[in-house]
Amino acid sequence: MSCKYEKEEGNNPKPVPKGPENFRLHSAASNLSDNVKSVMEPRTIMYPPKYQKLSQVWLENLDTIDEKKLGLLELHPTVFATNPRIDLIHQNARWQTLYRYVSYAHTKMRFEVAGGGRKPWPQKGLGRARHGSIRSPLFKGGGVIHGPRSPTPHFYMLPFYTRILGLTSTLSVKFAQDDLHVVENLEIPTEEPSYLEELVKSRNWGPSVLFVNVEDIMPRNITVATDVFKHFNLMPVYGLNVYSMLKHDTLVLTRAAVDHIENKIMQHLHKNDTRSVMAKYKVDQA
Repeated sequence: MSCKYEKEEGNNPKPVPKGPENFRLHSAASNLSDNVKSVMEPRTIMYPPKYQKLSQVWLENLDTIDEKKLGLLELHPTVFATNPRIDLIHQNARWQTLYRYVSYAHTKMRFEVAGGGRKPWPQKGLGRARHGSIRSPLFKGGGVIHGPRSPTPHFYMLPFYTRILGLTSTLSVKFAQDDLHVVENLEIPTEEPSYLEELVKSRNWGPSVLFVNVEDIMPRNITVATDVFKHFNLMPVYGLNVYSMLKHDTLVLTRAAVDHIENKIMQHLHKNDTRSVMAKYKVDQA
């Protein structure tokens, strides 16, 4: 491969390669600069880490089927790149499964069983054990001792910081597996379900996707488009939970939702007075 030399004042001449390799490098750089907008408003990171680097994720778009990189977004490693605690993820998932479960198994006690009103035999004279009713738990067909009584709720409250660390662990797992994507907003150009289906298919976001926005009133187009599919769901950021993130293969957050999640979690992890959240369960902790 032929080379030419560029002369610089005070420096030795540097060989500049001429050939297809150099052309490929320049063409790749030009294509990257065309698809990526390097100008982005910097994010304000609450409690920036001292000994860890900020994680980075591409900010993507939804207004075209073809993926466009709008820039790099910095994420707090405590929220999106922490060491995942699988045990805490399991505790959160089990808690969310059980707190809505109500058991309707029911057994009758001795006073609820029909019959057995009179004494089966005299107290004395027959040599038999003394009994007052054939519906005693000692008899077949009698009442049940300590049996299940309906309705029986299985609700219990998981400790507050177990829930917080469950969220950070699940977000970190999604981010490490490349199943977490950040978009500018949830605006799409049409309300046709085929557009959203093709977009998810072309970007390998499937088969189930959870879209999270900072507001509970979603844009009309994406609301109508996701109404057809059972595996595409919309959720406001205040409802984000471990079970829903595990249930869906891909998690799509808006940029505003990322800011809200980081701010809330970092505030709770650095608050000084934790008596209100560490006390025994209260209604306002839910």
